[in-house]
Amino acid sequence: MLLSDDRPVFDREGRDWPNRAASRFVTAGGLTWHLQEAGEGPTLLLLHGTGAATHSWRRLMPLLARDFRVLAPDLPGHGFTDPLPTPSLPRIARALAGLLGSLGAAPRVVVGHSAGAAILVRLCLDGALAPRLLVGLNAALKPFPGMAGLIFPAMARVLFLNPVTPRVFAWSADRRSVERLIRGTGSTIDRPGLDLYRRLFRKPAHIAGALGMMANWDLTGLDRDLPRLAVPLLLVVGAEDRTIVPEVSFGVADRLGGRPRVELLRGLGHLAHEERPEAVAALITAAARREGALD
Repeated sequence: MLLSDDRPVFDREGRDWPNRAASRFVTAGGLTWHLQEAGEGPTLLLLHGTGAATHSWRRLMPLLARDFRVLAPDLPGHGFTDPLPTPSLPRIARALAGLLGSLGAAPRVVVGHSAGAAILVRLCLDGALAPRLLVGLNAALKPFPGMAGLIFPAMARVLFLNPVTPRVFAWSADRRSVERLIRGTGSTIDRPGLDLYRRLFRKPAHIAGALGMMANWDLTGLDRDLPRLAVPLLLVVGAEDRTIVPEVSFGVADRLGGRPRVELLRGLGHLAHEERPEAVAALITAAARREGALD
């Protein structure tokens, strides 16, 4: 059983949180969400991936806020947002739709990293979002191939159900282990970025949120429905990504008849938006102009 002190506390872990002046807390759908909002203009929604939080946008968000009203929540169980009992893809999507409804927000552009992109695709397929552009950053839009698709979620489920596991992970989250973990994604990020991941990984509740998401993650339905996606899609791919290999995005583009535009960023990994935020912001803004999302 996780204790209240196992969760990140905004006045403690968030004391110098990136873009802290943009943070507020919103109650929607029975959850208290940590949300960051910055800029003016058409609304753009940012969704981070598994195990991250709004700190992942620390350098990208201010760049996008020059042209957009940017909304960036922590996903359920991540960072400073309350957890969901069963954080499956459909449940997270419904919870996020409730948050956006409470804000009266209808984003013109939606940007998701890794699993965040899958959530946005689900929302678009279900009619809960109708943006003019969807951007996937190293998007996790396909189930793991073969036996891995069965083994990885099952392993995460076993770890998630063991109450000791999040504490063990948190106790072992020293600077060197976090650096190895990030390096294993194919990315190299700066020391402040590593320290922010370490700060979250040292909290068992954040680890439990990430494990719970992986344990309940099933992209079979999304994969089946993907050809119905009618929203213009831009896939930004780090060529060195070791978490979601570039072939996944190119395969999605081929399956959708070449409709998605794929932009390959050489020398960058799974966290390309943290490594080269200027390049990623430029691609998003240019695509938004092409699709008429920036008036």
